[in-house]
Amino acid sequence: MGRIVQLSKNVINQIAAGEVIERPASVVKELVENSIDAEASKISIQISNECRNIRIADNGTGIHPDDIILAFSKHATSKIETGEDLYSIKTMGFRGEALASIISISKLTCITRTKDFDFGTKVECEDSEVKQSKTGSAVGTIMEVKDLFYNIPARLKFLKSAKTEFLYINELVQSLALVHPEIAFELKNNGKTVLKTTGQGETLQVLKEIFPEDISKNLRQVLKTDKMSGLKISGFVSTPDYTRASKKDYYLYVNYRTVKCPIFQKSIDTAYKNLIGSRYPFIILNLEIPPADVDVNVHPTKKEVRYKNPNQIFNFIYSAIDMALSGIIEKDNKEDSHMAKSEPDKDSDDIYVSGTLDLQQILAKPEEPKVISFPRAHAAPVQPQYESQKFETPKFEQPKFIESAHIEQEELIIGQYRKTYILIEREEGLEIVDQHIAEERYIYEKLKKSKNIDCQLLFISDVLEISPQDKELLESHKDKLEKFGYDIDFISDHEAIFRKVPQLISKVSPKEILADILENISGNIDNIEESILITTSCKAAVKANTYLNQFQMQEIIKNWRTCEKPFTCPHGRPISKIIEHKDIAKFFQRTK
Repeated sequence: MGRIVQLSKNVINQIAAGEVIERPASVVKELVENSIDAEASKISIQISNECRNIRIADNGTGIHPDDIILAFSKHATSKIETGEDLYSIKTMGFRGEALASIISISKLTCITRTKDFDFGTKVECEDSEVKQSKTGSAVGTIMEVKDLFYNIPARLKFLKSAKTEFLYINELVQSLALVHPEIAFELKNNGKTVLKTTGQGETLQVLKEIFPEDISKNLRQVLKTDKMSGLKISGFVSTPDYTRASKKDYYLYVNYRTVKCPIFQKSIDTAYKNLIGSRYPFIILNLEIPPADVDVNVHPTKKEVRYKNPNQIFNFIYSAIDMALSGIIEKDNKEDSHMAKSEPDKDSDDIYVSGTLDLQQILAKPEEPKVISFPRAHAAPVQPQYESQKFETPKFEQPKFIESAHIEQEELIIGQYRKTYILIEREEGLEIVDQHIAEERYIYEKLKKSKNIDCQLLFISDVLEISPQDKELLESHKDKLEKFGYDIDFISDHEAIFRKVPQLISKVSPKEILADILENISGNIDNIEESILITTSCKAAVKANTYLNQFQMQEIIKNWRTCEKPFTCPHGRPISKIIEHKDIAKFFQRTK
């Protein structure tokens, strides 16, 4: 090993850049976040030269000419001064590393001016050396990065194609635009405008400017506050019948900062459990939390966070989403809303900590979160402190099209299609409802709320063949099966009979019931009660290819309309589809 030497300033900055600047999108992130901190209302991003040239211009407050050299020094920042400030961070940046890192791996020119000066300041940076001069400019800052990674060829080899690198940049700008609807963003790639928002301050407007129109039509507002703990969550989640193939469309923020948060994601997954199957929702959520209760100084990219009370955060997010999916919007939250008022059933298998879900036990089994129900802070009918309404918030607003899931709309049942689907004429179009899935959802929710389930004694029952393993499984969960109306006697290690079954499924073959129970609970021990509920509701619901008269169809639809989560069945299959009148008219060329 050689002698110890002092590294040069440029090499030190290049080493730091390896943590902060991973790819071109990292440069865009750091510079755009600086523009946001500078209170810019317009931010323009231009990309060229295979994403190695980046120009970002804003109309923010600018940089004082006496501070400009210091701004490009390592660990120089205007956002914190003492160690205590790390616990009250309200800005996007605070480390003072980004600019020093960027100028060590690129050629950067900065032109900036504050409103207090008639002239601007120009600095040219290369190999961590900074030269300053006066220039004319408007108020704001222009950062122009050229030949990114020109002096680190090894880093260039690890970059993806120019198209892929730009996709990372585009996704980043989309994410920032969604959480800052008050800022007008413009993104260009090789001179072509790819993204543009108007900065009107409305999230729905940004959604329409960035994404296809159908997304904004399938959202529910999330809005929940807790004045005691200083928590607030706002944004939108998609209805369970509007899903995506991946978690790519999870836009999650903590204090308006984009984050990758396992607790946030687990809250979402738990709220949508048994609603969307293996699909994923579209999510835009911002959690506001007192800075002292969250640590954002975990990783150089500032994407990871730690919470002072993670279990409280999990339950707060979960319950807010659960309320939204049930069609409930917070109106006047005077009490500690993230804690339920009622105590859970002591015989239940649910996991609670003081009336809330236990995050640690849920995270212990990430693939199968052990959650069956949540002690709700509301019940049907909706309590007075909550209702579906327009609620003004500075960042995320209530869309006009959102309605409570409990409100019946004017509709007319036309008839039945293929003895499986109920056709309904509604105000907005033709609705097609799967009769089996609709009734299954209603029965599932009804059973879940029931304290006692009506049973049917079977005086004569088929003798059912079982394996010793099946017998062991059924015996170990005999009490839970009895809770939901099943009583099984074992004649031998290979034979069993039903003494009782839920009255709802008394006409179903015992052999079929047993087969379904075993199929659903095998390998899913942690969710045994949920599996039994799903099996019972599925067996009890009217089957496809069954003729229904007008009264029967009306009963199914009337009951289904009362469901708290009427979008999908417990397996996650969609229940209904609406074809709008305008689409039908367009097909028949009746549009004017």
